[in-house]
Amino acid sequence: MAITKPAPERTDDDGRPRKPSAPVEPREEGRHLNSPLLLTILMLVLVLFQGPIRGALAAPVMQSWTTVFVAVMVQALPFLVLGVLLSAAIAVFVPPSFFARALPSRPALAVPVAGAAGAVLPGCECASVPVAGALVRRGVTPAAALTFLLSAPAINPIVLTATAVAFPGNPEMVLARLVASLLVACAMGWLWLRLGRTDWLKPPSRPSHDGQSRGEAFWGSVRHDVMHAGGFLVVGAMAAATLKAVVPEAWLSTAADNPVLSVLALAVLAVVLSICSEADAFVAASLSQFSLTARLAFLVVGPMIDLKLFAMQAGTFGRSFALRFAPATFALAVMVSVLTGWVML
Repeated sequence: MAITKPAPERTDDDGRPRKPSAPVEPREEGRHLNSPLLLTILMLVLVLFQGPIRGALAAPVMQSWTTVFVAVMVQALPFLVLGVLLSAAIAVFVPPSFFARALPSRPALAVPVAGAAGAVLPGCECASVPVAGALVRRGVTPAAALTFLLSAPAINPIVLTATAVAFPGNPEMVLARLVASLLVACAMGWLWLRLGRTDWLKPPSRPSHDGQSRGEAFWGSVRHDVMHAGGFLVVGAMAAATLKAVVPEAWLSTAADNPVLSVLALAVLAVVLSICSEADAFVAASLSQFSLTARLAFLVVGPMIDLKLFAMQAGTFGRSFALRFAPATFALAVMVSVLTGWVML
């Protein structure tokens, strides 16, 4: 009778017995929705309900809404794309050490220099937060870095050009936006220099484009900012069109006729809408019921503090910093906007 030898025990590389692997269960194929299926369903819905949809779009309210929405998008989109391209180039190809060498060694003098640098370096608020984090990481005084964070998206050439195009009959809006935004940025820098504490600010621990080539980082930044800022632009254009077409004129007139309420309403609206600074001037121009001072508050507050900026600042510098910096920036931006509007508009 033949004796069958037991199969040799399977061992790992270190000689210990290998544990039997768990049986692999067959994966069940579940039904799921994908993009072609969703597109097909949408096309079927449009075909089946084309009569009611056509009637709804032909209504005067929808025609007014569509006109305002398309006008805002067509005017703002070229400036948005150009601003994203330039901000990505600045963030990727200009080393942060350049700013450290260019700023004065005295923090009190570095603050206005950093604020003025925002006037010549294009960049939206989405790019200014990581750039400011890189400046802090490279040893730039936090007060100067925070000043640049606030001024760069508010007073750069793309933003000021877009403001001039959006307000062709009010060229003083360009100068008022420049002055008010620069004053707020420098004041916040000096305020941080005076009252800020190091334990409130958590410096970022790693570079923004770690492990990527410059080309990959550039196009990655462009794709991210176009999709991110473009989405907020669509939301802002929809909100502006809705305010113009749906909200009763009496309501807007009541808010617009009250000087205090109009400024606060548009300042809060700027925080909620979170529109990219390259496109917010066209949304502000469409809110023609409100005074120039109220619309100036919208233009000054938006690039400095909104919902997405608060999240980015908390993620980059810490929640303790954002909870103190954001409310102070909002209050100061509203006050300076009112004073600037009273003097210049």
